Order: sequence, then structure tokens, then C-alpha cells
Amino acid sequence: MRGARTPRPWALRSARESWAGDLLIALLVQAAVTMPFVVPRSADLPPATWAAYGLTTLTVVPLVARRRAPVAVLIAVLAAGALYRFTVDGPGQPLPYTGLVAFYTVAELSASRQRLAVAVLVLAAVFPSVAWNTGEARELLFSLFVFAAAYAFGRFTHTRKAYIRAMEDRARQLEVTHRIEAERAAAGERARIAREMHDILSHAVSLMIVQAEAGPVAVRTAPERAEAAFDAISETGRDAMVQLRRMLGVLREDAPGDTPSPRAPQPSPADLPALLDRVRSGGLEVTYAVTGLPRPLPAATGATVYRIVQEALTNVVRHARANRVTVELAHAPAELTVTVTDDGRGPGATTGLGLVGIRERAAAHGGRATAGPGPGGRGFQVFATLPLVTSPEGVGS
Repeated sequence: MRGARTPRPWALRSARESWAGDLLIALLVQAAVTMPFVVPRSADLPPATWAAYGLTTLTVVPLVARRRAPVAVLIAVLAAGALYRFTVDGPGQPLPYTGLVAFYTVAELSASRQRLAVAVLVLAAVFPSVAWNTGEARELLFSLFVFAAAYAFGRFTHTRKAYIRAMEDRARQLEVTHRIEAERAAAGERARIAREMHDILSHAVSLMIVQAEAGPVAVRTAPERAEAAFDAISETGRDAMVQLRRMLGVLREDAPGDTPSPRAPQPSPADLPALLDRVRSGGLEVTYAVTGLPRPLPAATGATVYRIVQEALTNVVRHARANRVTVELAHAPAELTVTVTDDGRGPGATTGLGLVGIRERAAAHGGRATAGPGPGGRGFQVFATLPLVTSPEGVGS
């Protein structure tokens, strides 16, 4: 039939195990109620009959369905027990096994109103049963005690299972939360790697293009500069390869027996002079200034400063058609300001992912980055502010 749900394998397995468990309990109870029939009886007592044994078995059979209908099973057990008591003169039982198991099941599985109604029913049945049997207070107190114990054990089992379910649900929720956090971390790491790859390749390729375009002109007009241009191309390419190998080495998982992948620290403000020299080799005039009191920075913050300057210079080389660029690091007590200003074409000259990456890098450290016209509306300026959290593990700027 369309729309009908197909039972899941684990649900079917759980149902089979539940039926098997109930059948096993019924067999154990049957063994217990059989003992008075096989133990030799006194000569003054009436003999045990098959009819009495059949009625005894009739009180046990409903226990197989005790989890499906606990209240109905208890009523059936009590009714069968009353039929046994009033119709046959068979052996008695040391304990009301079937009634205790059924009452325990009601206490474990039934709702509060059903439990209250059943408790009143059982209490009402205990008094006439004891009066019909011995009528002694000792038997009455014992009967009340064992049924109260069965009820208490049922509630304890219910509470324990509820606790286990809550712990399992919590474990599943934690697993889902950890998986989501791992996916977010992986997505963040992919974004970080994409930014790093973009910065490295974009900067290197831009400088190489500028140098390659200037090479033929230098060969014709100033041969002595041509060699320097090609040397700059080679140096830029080698530097890009070193940085890419370093990044890929971090990502690579070394197999047993393999030579460990090379590891190197992230770039820092201390590496900016070499970066600026490579940019100068392309013919761009670069001024570098550091103000305030430089102090050690966390490695991640230092790498961000380097990458912001690198990407800003890449945009200048690729888009600005500038002659001059100024890079300034301003150290204040609570923040570090990075400013890259050129005298090029101004706003609208820079597009793409570079500025987005700069803003993301600054935001990752709780800072901010803006880009727009330079002083007096001339050229273009990238301005980034990073909160300063000093660390003895930082890399000096």
C-alpha cells in the first residue's frame, strides 16, 4: 500500500528480542509455579491434578504479551488466579509470581493514571485473597510488601531506562554537534587555504607578468636591466614554489617510512622587506615605514599582516598602474594599523577576491579592513586595523 512505512531492521530486531525476553520470563515463571506440583505432598492434602496444573499454566500464558498490554495482562492474570482459587483445590504457591511480574510491568510501562488505578485494584484484591486463604495479619503484611516491592522495582527500571535513553540522546546530539563543528572547521580551513593559495599565486604571477613585459623593453633600451628583470622573475617563481611546498607539506599526511614533509614558519612582518624588494624589482617605487613601538606578535597575527600587505601590493601591480606605493605599519598600545597607499588610478581599479580576502583576514582577528580613495581622492588605499594581543610565541615585526 502506498504511503505505508517499511519497518527498519533495528526496529524488527528489537521487537523480536522483546518477544523472546517475555517468552523466557514466562517460561521461568512457569517453572516456578510447577514446583508445588512435582514436590511430594502430604497424605492429608488432596492430590495435584492436571486440571489444577492447567489453570496454573493459564495464569502464566498472558505474561508473553505483558509489554504490549500490561494492564490487560494483569487483569487476565488476576482473573485466572481467582478462577484457580474458586474452582479447584490445587497446591498453593509460596509467592504470587504471575501477579508480581504483571504488576511490575504495569509500574514500569504504564502512565501515571493507569498505575494509580491498577494499584487500587491490586490493593483491593489483596485483602479478600488473604481473608480467603489464612486471614492472618502476617500474610497480609507480606503480600502488601511484595507487591509494593514489585511496584518500586518497576518504577526504578523505568527511571533507569529513561536515564539511559537520555544519555544516548545526548551522545547522539554531541556526535551530531561534533560532526557539524568538524564540517565547519573543514570549511573554514578550505577557505583559509584558498586565501593563502590566492595570495601566493596572484602575487607571484602578477610580479612575473610585470617583469616579463618589461624584459623585452629592457633588452632594447637598457640591456643591463634585462638580466635583472629575468632574475627577478626567477626569484619570484622560486619563492612562490617554496611557499606552495610549505603549504602542501602541512596538508600532506606523511606515510610511515616516508621522508617528513618540509615544515617552515608562516610569513611575518619581518619578511616584508624581502617582499617589498621583489616588488621594487618590477620598477615600482616602494616606501616602507614602521611607527610606534614594535613588539612580538602572535604567529597568526603576524602572518595576517604579511598577507594583507602582499595582497594589497598585488592589487597595485595588477590594477593600479601606479608609480609609487607606501606601506606603513603603525603600532599603537591596543592595535596595529596596516596602510597601503598608491598613486594609481584610484577607486574602481581593483576588483576580484583580493579585497574580500583582506577583509576576511582582518575579521578573523577581530579587526576590520576598508579600501577606497587615497588621501585627497588620489590613488587607492587599503586600511586594516588588527587588535594587538601580545604573545611570547609571536614573531617579531
